Amino acid sequence: MREYAVVLLTAALVTFLTTPVVRMLAIRARMMAAPRERDVHVIPTPRGGGVAMYLGVAAAILVATRLPALQRTFDDSQTFAVLVAGGLICLLGVLDDRWGLDALTKLTGQIAAAGVLVLLGVQLAFLFLPVADIGTISLGPDIGVPLTILLTVATVNALNFIDGLDGLAAGVSGIAALAFFAYSYHLGMVGYDDVASAPALITAVLAGACIGFLPHNFSPARIFMGDSGSMLVGLMLSAAAVTATGGVDPQSFDSAASLLPLALPLLVPIAILFIPFVDLLMAVIRRTRKGQSPFSPDKMHLHHRLLSIGHSHRRAVLVMYFWAALLSFGAVGLSITGGQAELLVAIAVLLVVGVVVVLSPRARRAAREARAAELAAQRERSRAEHPTARSVRDRTAAQRPRTGSEKRAAGAGQVLR
Repeated sequence: MREYAVVLLTAALVTFLTTPVVRMLAIRARMMAAPRERDVHVIPTPRGGGVAMYLGVAAAILVATRLPALQRTFDDSQTFAVLVAGGLICLLGVLDDRWGLDALTKLTGQIAAAGVLVLLGVQLAFLFLPVADIGTISLGPDIGVPLTILLTVATVNALNFIDGLDGLAAGVSGIAALAFFAYSYHLGMVGYDDVASAPALITAVLAGACIGFLPHNFSPARIFMGDSGSMLVGLMLSAAAVTATGGVDPQSFDSAASLLPLALPLLVPIAILFIPFVDLLMAVIRRTRKGQSPFSPDKMHLHHRLLSIGHSHRRAVLVMYFWAALLSFGAVGLSITGGQAELLVAIAVLLVVGVVVVLSPRARRAAREARAAELAAQRERSRAEHPTARSVRDRTAAQRPRTGSEKRAAGAGQVLR
């Protein structure tokens, strides 16, 4: 754990110190994000912060090669694969941050980077399904390779889609990385994998890079991570999910009944990346139904909806942090404890709290509108019942010219008298 803390702090420190330099270079290279209709920022802001994050990742991995225990993580090529593929996709993001690549070119580059990741040893090789005595399914290259590439590209774009508010993608990614690290480290502690494992190292390094970048990126942001950062983070999270799944020996589990949280390790990554994936799925469905490209931009992402409800910029980001932490660490906690009742109750309570927090601006606005309407009605009744108002009404009625029917009624009254 001390060695993991060293690499995390190394990534955080290097990222934090290099981000101002990258910001200065981005301004000189005119890598600026000009405000658009769908954007929240109002002034041009430099992007390309993913370069600083990659430098932090590379420095931390270099330090890990010199640490006694973490040296074991380099017995295979998975960590090296993440470093190489991460550099390629970060370079692709820099090109997009500078010149604005079209969607097809970016997708091709993402597939190429994911292919390099698979070629160098990161591949989903098997799944263990604890239902109907299915057991272990060996995927093989024909299924494992395209499935790994698909998962990587989907994760990359999911993280890219939620990068819409200052500090949102960096914070959510840092939370996801820490949850992944807890999950991977626990697998090593209980004997399903080595404590010094590739997924634990990848996520510890990524968490450090996100933590180091966040002070520069939180609202008001001085620099954006850009596609160079969001795609790097997505690739590393996908690699962590694949390596964590491949690092568990499914035959070591006792029974399907005792192993629900661990028997299908992909459930934990899906829970950890639930918010980005939901945002991605909703965007694709929404744009496809309108006859638009799934990559065409709009202003209907989850963070935009929070702003439309009435949350401030920072409050919307903190709400997304809360949900990311609840889902991520809730899934990891269930995996570690086996689903204890106390933890389930705590998660249920926090879910209710989260829903109340999300809807609180709408409830406050409705309460304010109802109170304003009630006060207006009270003022109207008070004015109507005031003696001055009654005298004004009587005087107005006396001065108003009579109609023909009123004159006939008055004449009939005189005859009767």
